[in-house]
Amino acid sequence: DVQLQASGGGLVQAGGSLRLSCAASGFTSDDYVIGWFRQAPGKEREAVSCISSSDGRIYYEDSVKGRFTISSDNARNTVYLQMNRLKPEDTAVYYCAAVYISNSWLPIGVGMYDYWGQGTQVTVSS
Repeated sequence: DVQLQASGGGLVQAGGSLRLSCAASGFTSDDYVIGWFRQAPGKEREAVSCISSSDGRIYYEDSVKGRFTISSDNARNTVYLQMNRLKPEDTAVYYCAAVYISNSWLPIGVGMYDYWGQGTQVTVSS
């Protein structure tokens, strides 16, 4: 089974940076997408960014473009989310998730992902 372990959350002041890590294992195919999602209190879980394992295609949600960078280290089976210029509205529990794909589009819906890691709390103080 695919297993995902998210880490790297914490408390940071507005304007600061954090790097989240998602350690992944158990894939039986090279065609999958790993995504980062977040859920703030009282809000629905939303996609932040995702990356395709096979060709490196990337998606960013509009509010994080230019501030967040997703990357993958295939040798370590780890996907990172570098978060810069953090804002209080970035405060949420962040989750990494994965899904096998068989086409060229990047899934961004919560329900499209089959495997989820535990969340890691990111708190940005003003």
